Amino acid sequence: MYRTKNPALNDMVFVFQGMLEDKMTIQGVTEKGAIAFFFLMTAGLIPWSLALTGNLDLALAVMSIGFLFNGIFYIVLFLSWFIPSIHNLFSKPIFVLGYAVAQGFLLGGSTYFLDTYYPGIAIQAFLITGMIFGGMLLVYRTGFIDVNENFRIALYSAVFAIMMVYLLTFILGIFGIGIPYIHGSGAIGIGFSILVIGLGALMLASDFDYIERGVENGAPKNLEWRAVFGLLVTLIWIYVEVLRLLVKLNNRR
Repeated sequence: MYRTKNPALNDMVFVFQGMLEDKMTIQGVTEKGAIAFFFLMTAGLIPWSLALTGNLDLALAVMSIGFLFNGIFYIVLFLSWFIPSIHNLFSKPIFVLGYAVAQGFLLGGSTYFLDTYYPGIAIQAFLITGMIFGGMLLVYRTGFIDVNENFRIALYSAVFAIMMVYLLTFILGIFGIGIPYIHGSGAIGIGFSILVIGLGALMLASDFDYIERGVENGAPKNLEWRAVFGLLVTLIWIYVEVLRLLVKLNNRR
């Protein structure tokens, strides 16, 4: 399981493709990433705009659609840890852009309502996420982090454990039971959020490594979408955890 690395970025796809004319490139990943980010931001502005104009019911309806489809996407993502063939979906533009739109619907509305209760939290979370991305890209390019096999095994073991905590939280929440401390605003809860954000930042290094190895090995061009999907999953995860941390810090005041 660990050798599949990020379930969105399966390492087993790298076979030298010397005869291919269309190969994975940094420019291609950048261009497709910009398209996905545009879809994410545009979708996020829809519930935000509806809420601002007083159409709260419509905003909530759009958020509900996003929540429903996000559930489907994350079930697929979770199953991909155990069923490698599912990874082929992550190279499909419609899947990646659909994920971006669903996340935009849900996060756009959620962020709006959080921002009304905690003014300024939206821009803070956006800027912090951007700084984490830029900082990790710089750290990776300087070679400070060696993304080797042991690094990946340790990282994805930790990430899988966090995913299990999320799953347990969801299941217990159905029965009205909460996990104490880690979701609260105390020192343990804040420490847990910082740990998760740190893991997300390290995931970015693994994502950058996937892209770099794909380009070096002449991977097929369609894997650019898989690289973009992996980055989207990681960045959205970081953004959500940053939001959670900021909420916890605000609640301590």
